[in-house]
Amino acid sequence: MYGWMRFAGPGLVVAVALTVGCGKKEEAHATAPAGPVAPPMKPAPATPILAKKAELGQETHWDVEWDKMIELAIPAEMVSREVPRDVRRFCPQFYEMQEEDKRAFWAYFFQALAGAEAGLKPTTRVRHTQPEVAVTDTVSGRAVRSEGLLQLTYQDQKRYGCDFDWQHDKTLPANDPGKTILQPKNNLECGVKILDNQIIKQKKPLLSPSGYWSTLRPGTVSYRVFAKQMTNVPMACRKAPPPQVAKR
Repeated sequence: MYGWMRFAGPGLVVAVALTVGCGKKEEAHATAPAGPVAPPMKPAPATPILAKKAELGQETHWDVEWDKMIELAIPAEMVSREVPRDVRRFCPQFYEMQEEDKRAFWAYFFQALAGAEAGLKPTTRVRHTQPEVAVTDTVSGRAVRSEGLLQLTYQDQKRYGCDFDWQHDKTLPANDPGKTILQPKNNLECGVKILDNQIIKQKKPLLSPSGYWSTLRPGTVSYRVFAKQMTNVPMACRKAPPPQVAKR
């Protein structure tokens, strides 16, 4: 008889096998070390931009494994009542949902954010010319460029502890997908850290005029693009319709 422990962490599968012979007792000579237990998760639905690209037979860029990366990266406080109340703008039932549904919501949220920020393309790079953002990156020493799925910068490594390595990346071509800042796992996990800092540590709303992404600032063009991507949230987020009263 064989028993298997399922996925237990990013890129880790732990298999524990126990063989029982006919009428004989056998002791396991080695015990597999216990790995981290994965939190409960559910698949996230496709955002409109992803669904449209798939419908048209275009390169979607988005990999469903990235949803799993996001769900695994979500800290406990982002599935708790510490999440600011304006989350209900997109997910009215957030506080009543199970943990796996909350993680699926956040996976959808970051997919929508990546759709608005980078069209879901992980190698997207943008140099902004607006005075307030056209500054020098404190890590690279060069003009700031927003890069990757969530349009992040090298100085985010210093601010939020993101897994970017400028010394490695500066030796590669600008759009090389091997750059640490362009790798989806690094970029998305960094985005989770940034949002966690905003809504949990700083206790700011999800949609804040002083938030990291202008895409999450209501009234901007990019916010309207983002809001359109938030129209297919997981079913658990949606309010149940009022019960029908039978007519007599």
